[in-house]
This record gives sequence, C-alpha cells and structure tokens, in this order.
Amino acid sequence: MDTTDLAALVFAATIALVIGFQLALAAGAPWGAYAMGGSFPGRYPPAMRVAAVVMALILALVALVVLSCAGLLLPGLAAGTPWVIWVIVALSAVGVVMNAASRSAGERRLWVPVTLVLLVSSLVVALTA
Repeated sequence: MDTTDLAALVFAATIALVIGFQLALAAGAPWGAYAMGGSFPGRYPPAMRVAAVVMALILALVALVVLSCAGLLLPGLAAGTPWVIWVIVALSAVGVVMNAASRSAGERRLWVPVTLVLLVSSLVVALTA
C-alpha cells in the first residue's frame, strides 16, 4: 500500500464517521450542540434532519471521488475531472476554518481535528495521485 492509498483510506474512514454522525442527527440523536455552530442544541428540528441526510449523501459522494482519485474505487470516475480533488481539498480547508471559528466549544474540540485529518489526507491524495 502506498501513501496515496493510505491517505485515501484515512479520508474515507474519517468521512464514514462524519456520515455516521450526520445520520445519527437525522435519526434524532441529541447532538445538535456539536453541529451548525450549536444553533440547534439537542435534537435537530425536522428540516435539519433532512439536511443531515442530504449532507451524508454528499459526503459519501466526496469519499467516492477521493477513492477514485487514488485509483482504489471506480478509477475512471475522477479521471476526466482531475481538478475535483482540489475542490475537496479547498472545502476541507474551509471546514477547518469554520469549525475553528465556531461559537460552540464542543464543536471546535470535536470537528477541528476531524477536518484537519480530512484536509491533510485529501491534500496527500491531490499531490500524489
């Protein structure tokens, strides 16, 4: 296993945890203080639960793109659009900044390390794939 493969797998595993968190929010877990700047402490309202499901689907697609860029899954998917990995790197960087600036201390403690892992692993894939 090379560096690109390892980085892609770390990214995918980390995204899987984030997807699990989003699906738990959608199912009614009282973790709203750890998302969206703590704007919805406790259980998400119905509209935010739907948004959490949509976010989980988007994150699954993002993981698929990173795995594709690394050549681990559906390698032809990202072949025609090599710039997409850089969009993911940029969004991961924005995620770090947004989570670091969150009003919610719990969100900062939980998500800054997670988004840093996503940023570094996606950057490794972008640079080495």
